[in-house]
Amino acid sequence: MVWPGIILMVIFNFIPLYGIVIAFKDYSVLDTIANAPWVGTQYFQEFFGDSMFWTVLKNTLGISFLKLLIGFPAAILLAVLINEIVNVRLKKVVQTVSYLPHFLSWVILGGMFITWLSDTGLVNNILLDFGVINQPIRFLTDPDKYWGIAVLSDIWKEVGWNTILYIAAMTGINPALYEAARMDGASKWHQVWNITLPSIRHIIALTFVLSVGGLLGSNLDQTLVLQNPVNYQTSEVINSFVYKMGIRQGDFSYATAVGLFVSVISLILVVGSHFFTKKISDESVF
Repeated sequence: MVWPGIILMVIFNFIPLYGIVIAFKDYSVLDTIANAPWVGTQYFQEFFGDSMFWTVLKNTLGISFLKLLIGFPAAILLAVLINEIVNVRLKKVVQTVSYLPHFLSWVILGGMFITWLSDTGLVNNILLDFGVINQPIRFLTDPDKYWGIAVLSDIWKEVGWNTILYIAAMTGINPALYEAARMDGASKWHQVWNITLPSIRHIIALTFVLSVGGLLGSNLDQTLVLQNPVNYQTSEVINSFVYKMGIRQGDFSYATAVGLFVSVISLILVVGSHFFTKKISDESVF
């Protein structure tokens, strides 16, 4: 039963790894990978010397770090709140509603956000009606506001889905622990802090390591939908840069070099965050 999965993994995950060599070759679609001349680290040097290098690196790390800083604890908090709902039917409704945005593509959500945040959109109309502002705020054409829009929209879309692992882990906690805590006079807050969170610390450690490993992997779909010529300097991230260089301009060797750089740094981040987590909590992920 395992063999079909292994075969698919080898075909679609391991064999394509051979294509990484074009990062060190002057590859053209008119030639084969084997016949392309070697150029060493030329494309890596070009990327590090590119005028956009620091811009895309700053945007990628800034947006991803804010998503981690806000979204990571938000998912844990939402999972705890859902777990504390006593009414089973209400709990299912809340879970379902929080999951729904995850299943909508960024093409749909991007159109919704562009409509809501336009000069005559829902957000500006509400702020104007309540007298909070005197004139519409240009959310999408103000480069300084892009990071906030990208972070909050991504968290709104994924926070419910990210609670699944935490809620599943919470269902395995022995109810007797809560009963004993209540008998000792522990409040809900003390129960959560001393029972719930310590019981799911291994899941928290796992998701933290995976989240840190994805710091350089900003959401490409979100970027392509919300990006425009005005906010380009604050919205361009490494993934969108690779897409434009590889697909639009056909510079496959350059795009592969940038992608390989991201993969190596992500691996370092995963290993580093794993050892950091193990050091402070004795929780080993691998």
